[in-house]
Amino acid sequence: MPSAVFDWWCSVRFIYLSAFGQYIGGLIEQKRADGYIYDSEEYLLKNFDDFCLSRFQETQTVTPEIVDAWSEIKPTEGKNTRKRRVVMLRQLCLYMLSLGIDTYVPRGNFSTEKPMLYIPTPSEITCFFQKLDSWRVYGSGSRPELDMRFLREYRIIFRLYYCCGLRLSEARLLRREHVDLTQGTITILQSKGAKDRLVYLPQDGVNMLAKYMRDIKREFPDSPWLFPGKAVGKPLAASSIHCKFATIWNLVPGSANAGKKPSPHCLRHAFVVERMNEWMRQGVNLQEMLPYLSKYLGHESPAETFYYYHLVDNAFAVVRQKDRISHRVIPEVIPFEED
Repeated sequence: MPSAVFDWWCSVRFIYLSAFGQYIGGLIEQKRADGYIYDSEEYLLKNFDDFCLSRFQETQTVTPEIVDAWSEIKPTEGKNTRKRRVVMLRQLCLYMLSLGIDTYVPRGNFSTEKPMLYIPTPSEITCFFQKLDSWRVYGSGSRPELDMRFLREYRIIFRLYYCCGLRLSEARLLRREHVDLTQGTITILQSKGAKDRLVYLPQDGVNMLAKYMRDIKREFPDSPWLFPGKAVGKPLAASSIHCKFATIWNLVPGSANAGKKPSPHCLRHAFVVERMNEWMRQGVNLQEMLPYLSKYLGHESPAETFYYYHLVDNAFAVVRQKDRISHRVIPEVIPFEED
């Protein structure tokens, strides 16, 4: 990795002003030195720093009172978000203990809940990309060429989410050196669970990236990122990706009626479901193929992959079309008529 990129990667982007600021900075630097991205975690730690600065200015160590106050679930968040905040505080406390600082350590077994996923239908996916490809930059922006460049990036990155099932950070933080157009592969490093894996591209995906990379290398020869951001030396921001996705998704007919607000991650969910549906339509043994799909996605197990599938309304229509057993197991029910 180039030294300039490494220096940015290991830098602490926020200023921490509470009594725990030096420990927060030390934890982040240690984690990044170990190879972790620690991007969203850094944001959570900044929130904790602001929280302590406003409510516990005089406290020099983490106390049960701080943990209790920090662990209160907010009206706008779910159990999983609350758990992430508490786990992050637990990491900080364990780091402080390793330095010989006496501190209270919160327990790590906070309850969680399985999030309800929104999985777009094939027609919604088709409409989304039609709207994205037909989007034009209008208005009196000061840098229309920059707006057009980012629009090109979004057209590529959203297709990687859908066609390869990548996670948000996996595509956003891709470096050019990890795209092998000769082999048709993308190398994903230190993803969820600190895992590395290879993702194989379809041929049209190779062609798409080849043209895009020629353009981006010519325009940004010194940037290591596949998707450069507005700030020099940094990748495309996650907030920008979410914002553009919401803008395009709102153009899809019926988008306002979605029970759960979709996010870019739902393109990954749609990839999983469509891949499994296609295998079933082709008569491919799903039980044999599921472990391969699970590895491709970077999941812990096939059960985690199948969780996406059982939430989809139209998935079971495919199951019923291919079902050849249930009619022999479950007998026909004869309507009961009173005499």
